Parts: sequence; C-alpha cells; structure tokens
Amino acid sequence: MEIRKVQKVGHSTMTISLPNEWIKEQGIRPKDILFIIPERDGSLKIMPRHVAQREEADEYIVNADACNEPGMLERIIVGSYILGRDVIRITSTSRIGKNHIDEVRRIVQKLIGLGILEETPKSILLQCSIDSTKFKLDMLIRRLALIASTILSEAMQGFKEKKYDIVEEAIAREDEADKIYYLAVRLLLSAQVKPAIAEEVGMVDVLFIPAARLILQYLELVADYSENLARVVLDMEVYRNRLPEDVVDRIYHLSELTQTILQKSIECIFTRDLKVANQLLEMRKVLEVDSNRLMREAPEIPYIRSILSCLSNIADKGATIAEIAINRALEDPSKYVGDVVRAVKHVRTLPLTIGKK
Repeated sequence: MEIRKVQKVGHSTMTISLPNEWIKEQGIRPKDILFIIPERDGSLKIMPRHVAQREEADEYIVNADACNEPGMLERIIVGSYILGRDVIRITSTSRIGKNHIDEVRRIVQKLIGLGILEETPKSILLQCSIDSTKFKLDMLIRRLALIASTILSEAMQGFKEKKYDIVEEAIAREDEADKIYYLAVRLLLSAQVKPAIAEEVGMVDVLFIPAARLILQYLELVADYSENLARVVLDMEVYRNRLPEDVVDRIYHLSELTQTILQKSIECIFTRDLKVANQLLEMRKVLEVDSNRLMREAPEIPYIRSILSCLSNIADKGATIAEIAINRALEDPSKYVGDVVRAVKHVRTLPLTIGKK
C-alpha cells in the first residue's frame, strides 16, 4: 500500500499522483484515458482503457456442436444473458444447424437488449446493449406484477363473459412477462457483483437482493399459472354453457380474492405494511376454504378443477410474497412496525446468584 497526499490545483481541483511502477506496468502515457469507478465502501477503482474495455466486452463462446439436446442452446443463451454477459458467440466446426439458428432467433426476441450483431455459417455473434441506468428494479418488479395480474384478469373476464378473444390476448402477454423477468434477474445479479450497478438500479439494500430474486421468480410463476388458466378457459369453451351461473360467479369471486392477495402483497413489499400483509395471509385461508368447498360442490364438468387449482397456486405465491413483506418490515421495527414490535437496545442481563441459607 502506498500513501499519497492530495494536492490542490487552481481554485477547486484536487489531484493525486499515480505510482510510477503501476504506470509503467499498464503502459500509460500522457493524455491517456483512465476510468474511475466509485465503490460502495467509498473507495475508487482506477482502470486503464484496455482493462475497462476487456471487462466490459469479454466474449463468451458457446459450442453449438455440443448442444445436442433440444432447447439446450436456448437455455445457455438465457443463462449467459442473466449472468450479465454482453457478448455471446455461438460457434460450430462445420455449420450451425437450422434448429440451432431457430433457437437463437426465437430466444433473442425474449431478451431485452440482446441482438444478432453478426451471422456467418459457422458463427453467430450476439451482443447486449442494455443501459442499466434506464431501469429501476422496483419498477421492473411492479411491471412484472402488473403483467401477471393482467393475464389473470383478462383470462377470468373472458371466462365470465364468454369473450374468448380477450383470453387469447391474455395468453399473448406471457412473452412480455418473460422479457421483464429475464431483464430484472440480469440486473439483480449484476447488482450483487458490482456496487455501482446496485446504486444505478436502486438496489442498495443488500438484505433485499435475495428476497427480490424470490419475488421475481414467484411473479414469473404467477404469469405462467395465469397463462395456463387462460388456456384452460379456451379448452372448456365447449362446456361453458353447461356451467350454472352461480358457479361461474363463485369462481369469479375467488379470482377477485386471488387478485387482491397478489396485488396488495406487492404493495406491501414497498410500503412494508405489516398489518395489511397479515390480512392477506388470513384472506388466503378464507380463499382456500371456499375453493375446497366449491371443488366438492361443483358439477362434474371438465376443467373446473383445473381453474380452481390455478387460482390456488397464484394465491399461494401472493401469500408467500406477503410473508416476505412481513420479514422486510421487521428489518426496521422502529420505522415500520413500532406500534407492534419494539427494538430495545443496551439491555444488560444481571447474573443469577443463588445464595445459601
């Protein structure tokens, strides 16, 4: 470790000299550009241009010939994207097969910022051009929750009103949910590694990062369950007229309860409202009782139980998010739940002495 004094140049500029040995090792010359990155602990990271460029543009090479299982190449690209890799090259010793090309083109449509930069018979170069400063993770969480909620809402509206074009629109929204999910997880993992990115995306609370990953995963599952529900609604179209309207109303009411649990649980994550989160968990119990009763009493018409099962799965994920909200509120009792839980500091325990008579 070397110690350097800060010197004042002019009226407001502060400078510090760089170690000569380091300058020689890095080949730095006058007027060269250096990159200065603030770290979370208050330190500064100084990098020469060639190091910064290498760090930003490492090329990740995928051997397409070894991806001999269906969907394998597609999943590797998704995993590389989520891990924050900006440059991905798919190669082959002979020629990239049509199936692999189709996989690449299909998955590129689902990954925000990723595009095909170059394509030859033996190589496909993908590059991600995301500017992380344009996204905030709380916004992406809310956006994903809104998409999942909309899929559920449109599927159930189509079920109730027999408007199946709305149901088809709901199914089409699931691709958008995947896009937001992959982007959010990418930014979240980058925030864990690079403090500067954590500040840019608004994820400075280190304790919340693992919870945010779970929330994103649950919301992506909710979108999947909602899409499955929409497909079930389409499948049961031929049986819909056989379903009594009172049963339709009861199923729709359960979907409204499910929506409430999902939407308010996300709000509780940010408001840290312990009481509302607790009410949602109690609401989940009521929904479970009503759903089980309806399961027993509903007529033997195909797909009813599948719809109830989808609603139950969605409510479960919403309830789990509410539990995370409670845990988050308890991180700072004095601020969020001071009327319920109090943190007492500087409590000294006295030793227990047993005297003899």
